[in-house]
Amino acid sequence: MTEQEKINAETQRQLAMQDAKFNTFMQEMRDRDNQRAAEIRELRQKQEADIKEIRTSLDGISKHVQNVTVAAMVGVGTSIIAVVVLVGTTIYALLSH
Repeated sequence: MTEQEKINAETQRQLAMQDAKFNTFMQEMRDRDNQRAAEIRELRQKQEADIKEIRTSLDGISKHVQNVTVAAMVGVGTSIIAVVVLVGTTIYALLSH
């Protein structure tokens, strides 16, 4: 084997080692990317579930506020009727004596 053939063989061996290292590195990067994508997917699903829960809670609160508003309106209306009846009764009592 000539000196040039030895150099060529050594260069080919080093290139093969570098190529193997590069391929291993690329596979590790793909694996990390896939893992990150899976983690992001899980986080998005959790976020969507949390948002759905929040919306459900807000709907419940909205219905509660509507019920309280109606109850307050009924209370105010009843108070007005009571005042009108009291004033009417007082005027009637004053005018009938």
